[in-house]
Amino acid sequence: MRFKLIIVLLVFVPLMVSAQDKKSKADNLYYSYQYQQAITEYRSEMEKYPLTNHQLLNLADSYFNIGSFDNASELYLEVNKNDTIMSVNRFNKMLQSISKNSERDRIKTFLRSKADMLSPELLENAEFNYSLLEIPKESDNSVIENVAINSPQGDFSPAFYKNGLLFSSSRIQKSKKVYEPSGESYLDIYFGKLNANNELTDVEVFDKIPATKFHKSTPFYSDKLSTFFYILSNTEDDELRYDENGKNALAIGTLTDTGRFRFILKDLSTSFYYPYFDDRSERLYFAANFDDSYGGTDLYYVYTNNGQIMSAPINLGPRINSPGNEIAPFVFEGSLYFSSDVFYGLGGMDVYKSSIIGNDSYTIPVNLGEGINSISDDFGFIIKQNENKSFSGYFSSNRKGGKGGDDLYRFTLKNLPGLKTFSLGGKVVDLKKKNGVSGAQVRLLNDKGELLKEVSSVATGDFRIEIPWQKQVTIQALKDGYSIFSTSYSEEDMEEIQTISYTLGLARFEDFVLESEDKTILKLDKFYFDKGKAILNAQVEAELNKVVDAVSRFPQLRLKIETYTDSRGSDSYNKKLSQDRSNVIKDYLLKNGLSSNNIVEAIGYGEEMIKNNCTNGAYCLDFLHKQNERTLFVVVD
Repeated sequence: MRFKLIIVLLVFVPLMVSAQDKKSKADNLYYSYQYQQAITEYRSEMEKYPLTNHQLLNLADSYFNIGSFDNASELYLEVNKNDTIMSVNRFNKMLQSISKNSERDRIKTFLRSKADMLSPELLENAEFNYSLLEIPKESDNSVIENVAINSPQGDFSPAFYKNGLLFSSSRIQKSKKVYEPSGESYLDIYFGKLNANNELTDVEVFDKIPATKFHKSTPFYSDKLSTFFYILSNTEDDELRYDENGKNALAIGTLTDTGRFRFILKDLSTSFYYPYFDDRSERLYFAANFDDSYGGTDLYYVYTNNGQIMSAPINLGPRINSPGNEIAPFVFEGSLYFSSDVFYGLGGMDVYKSSIIGNDSYTIPVNLGEGINSISDDFGFIIKQNENKSFSGYFSSNRKGGKGGDDLYRFTLKNLPGLKTFSLGGKVVDLKKKNGVSGAQVRLLNDKGELLKEVSSVATGDFRIEIPWQKQVTIQALKDGYSIFSTSYSEEDMEEIQTISYTLGLARFEDFVLESEDKTILKLDKFYFDKGKAILNAQVEAELNKVVDAVSRFPQLRLKIETYTDSRGSDSYNKKLSQDRSNVIKDYLLKNGLSSNNIVEAIGYGEEMIKNNCTNGAYCLDFLHKQNERTLFVVVD
């Protein structure tokens, strides 16, 4: 049953019909989750009068929920074309429906046509994951098996606890009422012990958490706080509580090992799902559908102090949250694992992995691929490392071959799941002014010099770029009027630099040149050869290295080397001396990175262009003669 854990099992909204919004028989069936009957009735009503766009969307949802994706996509596209009432969550369903019909190219075309209306994070996430799904999967020796203790009902939301596993289930109990929308029991929390063969046995209702006639589900145990986090129905005097619209929502409660219970997130109009407490950061993650949601349910966190909430809920942002539903957060070794039904996945809910950078930045969520994920719903992923350095864990799925609606699955992996990526974030800055450079192109190239990806820095100069892992990358930054930044890194260095804020320094071309003698020349300190010699000394080499640096930053730079002497000595001697000096300068530059394309000419002019009155036969002090002895690097292009 589609999204049973979110829509059908976890929230009960009594059917409400107001005088202002009278519903038809088909509407009543739809809002009672009787989708097949609703389809039949909507089709019957269509023969008598046109359906409203709201009703067409209800009909589309009904087709979507029973798996008739071709009919669903047709209706979603019709409403999307003629009206603007479609929510972002239904927009996601529309794209999911198209994707289910194996029309991925059609989705890509549609996304390009709507690029100005969609978030750049969503477009980048989609492009990245579509490219990953096209890469053939290598064998990882993974083992995925259905857990023996699954029931004919729904079993999901596994959580590690001491020597076993906590999970949620809708198994029939005498002490539990039947939840009418599902026909199964209200959810409860169960515990199974792990035996010597690592198999779950002795499954029973977990009695350390107080019983309730209504929902009690999705547990998580914090070793640091010795506290259980779980969701439960809002009740009063052992009866359901409703808001002014007749909605009963789910709250998050905690129970310490000493038996102290308290609500920590509770709102009669908002449901909270899947609490996860990160012992390291003391953040409490959860899923909810607030007004700032990017789609359906989004992932949030709150800061805590010893489990006491210290902040308002913080949305994880558009890199994680999408027009779809995001649920079941779990943090392991610096990565956030969660499930999403965003349109670019393999099926309904898929498990994704995103590295956490700093406090509030996340890399592109990577689909864990076939195996963990399937064409069905896969969610509630948890993982740990074993003594032999392998990894194991559990997740839930309603894939074919299971025993119930949702089943628990166990997996073992040799390596961490998900494609390894290289993610780099930082800032492009002006080396002189130290401010950010907007609109700079930041590129990543592979070891063959082939372009892998390119992004532009934003107004503040900030950028983030991410690619599948490489053995070597070259990082470049460039912008018209600025120098080029280019540096290569090996795998070891790549590991290090992606953990820091990386700065790419660019220099303006105008900071490297000046106007002199009616020419544009490179800005250098004055340097001199030893008297009567054409041999490079330390002072000359230091300035020539500045020329090498300038050309490395501006590879297209084309220069003319002009060397001059003073008037002392014969004209022919000075001509030859200056030419020899131009030649040794050219040779040095060619040996240190410049190409023949960078040096147009190297000419010695001797004493042809004296700058003052110190011509042949004139008496001048030495410093006046020195004014005429010079080397210019003239910018030709």
